[in-house]
Amino acid sequence: METSVLRKMKQELVSPLFWRAIAAEFVGTALFIFAHHGATSVFPGREVSELRNAFTAGFAIATFVLCTAHISGGHFNPAVSISFLAFNLITPLRAVLYIIAQIGGATLGAFLIWVVTPRSYNPTTASTLLGPGITPGQGVLVEIVLTFQLVFMIFAVIDENRTDIVGSKPLAIGLSVIVGILCGVNYTGASMNPARSICSAIVSGIWDDHWIYWVGPIVGGLLGAVTYRWILDPTGKIERVTQDATWCCVTRSTTVPAATPATQNGNNADKQEANAVL
Repeated sequence: METSVLRKMKQELVSPLFWRAIAAEFVGTALFIFAHHGATSVFPGREVSELRNAFTAGFAIATFVLCTAHISGGHFNPAVSISFLAFNLITPLRAVLYIIAQIGGATLGAFLIWVVTPRSYNPTTASTLLGPGITPGQGVLVEIVLTFQLVFMIFAVIDENRTDIVGSKPLAIGLSVIVGILCGVNYTGASMNPARSICSAIVSGIWDDHWIYWVGPIVGGLLGAVTYRWILDPTGKIERVTQDATWCCVTRSTTVPAATPATQNGNNADKQEANAVL
């Protein structure tokens, strides 16, 4: 028997909105990485600035999420997409293609920085590396905690039952990125994003302890989502846990509640998934 998930994925394959969402993830991630990695370049007469790095990354995320949230949700991060998949907010097909688009876009952004920047000004192309004296175990724990707070923030601001948020949701997510970088940059480079790390590794050829930047963010993201959605969400019920735990069953819907006015008109299923962040 064909499940609702399979039906939804078949619908996505023939939907122009779906493929626009994939393109938006590619473009948005490329622009984010170009901005973020550009801020890590150190030109003569300038000093390394953790504040510049952190604020550029945070404001870039806020800017490009705002640009693309109504198209794709503005994930730009495999750890975010995997967390959304785990809670049936996107289909497996969308998650896989988002991740491919994110890695492709990130690699393009990192390659462009590599092209326009003299090697001595950014020799590692912003590779995420463990700080002096930090062990791999300590590094993966730091990445778990940093990504936990990021995805926890995302799930908190997209909660459709909240009426108390009056500010910018993309800006709130950007501030979470700033917090993570300021806290963790000296420990691990504060990746919080496997696409952000793998693009630097591809361009620079530096793969030291690369597994940390997949395991840490994915585990941290899942824990952050679980903590908000199953434990702290004041409107959460046991039925939600059951539904989330059985998301692939025949009767389980694959859509999410509309999060913006744009989801009210035409092709709602695609638009509801695209608006997952806003």
